[in-house]
Amino acid sequence: MKANRAEIERALDAPPPHIRFFLLYGPDEAESRSLAQRLERAMGPEAERIDLDGAALKSDPARLADEAASISLFGGKRHIRLTVTGDECLSAIEGLLDAEAAGNPVVILAGALRPTSALLKRALADPAALACISYALDAEKAAPLAAAMARELGVRLDMDAARQLAQAAANDRALMAREVEKLALYLDAAPDRPATADTVALDAIGAGEGEAELSRLVDAVLGGSPGEAAREIAQLSEQGVAGIPAIRALAKRVQLLVRLARQMGDSGNARAVVEAQGKAIFWKEKAGVERQLKRWSSERLATLADRLLAAERAIKSPASPGDIMADAEMITIARAAQRAR
Repeated sequence: MKANRAEIERALDAPPPHIRFFLLYGPDEAESRSLAQRLERAMGPEAERIDLDGAALKSDPARLADEAASISLFGGKRHIRLTVTGDECLSAIEGLLDAEAAGNPVVILAGALRPTSALLKRALADPAALACISYALDAEKAAPLAAAMARELGVRLDMDAARQLAQAAANDRALMAREVEKLALYLDAAPDRPATADTVALDAIGAGEGEAELSRLVDAVLGGSPGEAAREIAQLSEQGVAGIPAIRALAKRVQLLVRLARQMGDSGNARAVVEAQGKAIFWKEKAGVERQLKRWSSERLATLADRLLAAERAIKSPASPGDIMADAEMITIARAAQRAR
């Protein structure tokens, strides 16, 4: 069944016994992870969490239902977190829904799913499932959220500063959280010793500088410049920015291009589509977005979006080479874009 934000929050805070799994999906993966944390808090600090991925369940579909029905070794609570990239876990989900008993709640983090996804359709149709989409933040909602994040760490942000912080982080929740943490450290702020931050403080911590550098990397990769991409990767690595943040920045741009490609249709007027977005696209990035929209077809963008989601999952796996895999993936994409000229 489809759930809105309030409904999914209530259900995760007190899992109904008839709900077999919660599907958290959409372009804002940071928000989906935040929702998943609500279930973890509800289960309590002593609860056992079982982490599974789509690849494991594809080879052993029955495992999910078994884990959902199993009792903890020490008799405590258990819950299951499943991370997938698409429909590879569908057989496991069918088994979970058909099982006689499934006492342990399951949360599925699925990222961006297409409307045609079999997993999404199954979750929306079954009363034993709740599905909630997390949309990317727009500028109107990002600034108040930045201010709220800051308050939790003892930082008071006026709305001008909150807007600047949100814009510097490209309205990305995870990046906003990182900038707020930097602010709190800079001001030595805490809930019991609050401090006020203004735009001067934001400039002092260099809010958004990392996002700008990631934007240069994204432009090099999607623009078909592998040599430039390699240089940007090396510079970011020296600053401690690599791997997952870079892949996510690239995936975020690809998601934007997928949406714009749909709007462009057969007209081929990339400039008109980009300009129509107004301030939703940072003015410095508009030229790059327009060039990339002309270079990448809708079909190739959809394939690339799936590939980046799979790459992030692979990078997170225990045996992964991590940042090296991310770097190689981005260079491969840059070379593919170069051949598309």
